[in-house]
Amino acid sequence: MADPAAPSDPDPRTAPIDSRLPSPGARALAMAAIVVAGLCGGLIGWKVTDLSISGDPGLLPGIGGLVGAVGFAGGVAVVAVLVLRAMGEWQTIVETGDPTAARRDRRS
Repeated sequence: MADPAAPSDPDPRTAPIDSRLPSPGARALAMAAIVVAGLCGGLIGWKVTDLSISGDPGLLPGIGGLVGAVGFAGGVAVVAVLVLRAMGEWQTIVETGDPTAARRDRRS
């Protein structure tokens, strides 16, 4: 026998919102891309600074490497976040068949 207290059609304002997060594999690949970009940016920044300075460079190549690593990793992180959000929107569109479903507020 069905529980009379449980509604058959829950109120959409109180129903939990389904997660549209990309798969853990996609998130791991995005993280790996950020790390690789940081390493490459660090190496490029270090070498460019090292080649640009004549004589004893001191700490400057390390600073150049740090700036390169942060810059490259930050740029790839922005792109990765945009790609992951687009994947979530696309999944919503595929599941609902409505191109505007991902942009609607589900609480209203």
